[in-house]
Amino acid sequence: MSKTVKEMIVREYRKRFDGVEGAVAVELRGLDAGSTNRMRSHLRGKDVRVTVVKNSLARRALAGGRLEPLSGVFTGPTAVVYGVGPSVVDVAREVVKWAKDHDKNKEKYIFKGAVLEGVLYEGPAGVDKLSKMPTREEAVAQVIAIALSPAKKVVGIAVAPGRRLLGIVKEIQTRLEKGEAIAARA
Repeated sequence: MSKTVKEMIVREYRKRFDGVEGAVAVELRGLDAGSTNRMRSHLRGKDVRVTVVKNSLARRALAGGRLEPLSGVFTGPTAVVYGVGPSVVDVAREVVKWAKDHDKNKEKYIFKGAVLEGVLYEGPAGVDKLSKMPTREEAVAQVIAIALSPAKKVVGIAVAPGRRLLGIVKEIQTRLEKGEAIAARA
């Protein structure tokens, strides 16, 4: 491959991965064209892209960028899976789910690693760990729920006597409507 062609490929990788904050590196070994196209089509519907890379050129393109830690796992045939809109956690979830649902021979999807905010999650265990993490939106929702929990309890305690009184009044009303006598207890 000529130097000019290599430079064009590096520029294309830089352009393609510009703005991408996290990605998953996968080895798609032994998949036929139909399986690969079905996977790509499914992931494209979730705004996830798959790019098979030439390792040495991808390392050059990612140098100094957010995905640079992923360069360490570029050995053998490698595909970089990244989200156009979703976070890398969502991407990892989709890829892991796809591999579990559609792969009968687990050797075909080899998870090499993933990068999130400059941290490399290496190997299948790292990608699996990342897929089980909450996304940013989920984490914010959890923090808000925790922050509001004490206030919810305080409000519940404050309105409890009123609820109890309302229950007593309702019971009196029901008995009076039925014509029952209400006796005062001492």
